[in-house]
Order: sequence, then structure tokens, then C-alpha cells
Amino acid sequence: MTWKGFWEAIASIFVDFLFIPYDALMKIELDSWWLANIVSWMLLLTGTIAFIYWMRKLKSFNESTESTYTFDENP
Repeated sequence: MTWKGFWEAIASIFVDFLFIPYDALMKIELDSWWLANIVSWMLLLTGTIAFIYWMRKLKSFNESTESTYTFDENP
């Protein structure tokens, strides 16, 4: 097996198997734009939920009265 064959095998795996769902979404695009962009909507929803969770955690740490400083507060 040569390097060329190795890279062609990787290309074949992606084109022939792993991109099948995206090819289906590409064909659906002519019928329904919303359905064709479902992956984008899921990523946007996941990012929004993660952002809200992160902001709530930051708020709880900000409201915490525990001292978290690493230096001596009373020299």
C-alpha cells in the first residue's frame, strides 16, 4: 500500500460513508430549507443552552461570599 492509496482510502471512507447524511440533507434543501438546516439549528440550540448554563454558574460564583483569593488579604 502506498501513501496515495492510504489517502484515497480515507477520502473514500468520508465520501462514501460518513457524508451520506449530509448528502440527504443537500437533497432535502429544495423541498424544505428549515429541515435541510437542522444540523445548524441543533448546534445553535446546544450553544445557547451551554451559554445560559455558563452565565448562571458565573452569577453563582460572583454572588458567593467565600473568599477565593490566593494572596494574603490582611498584610
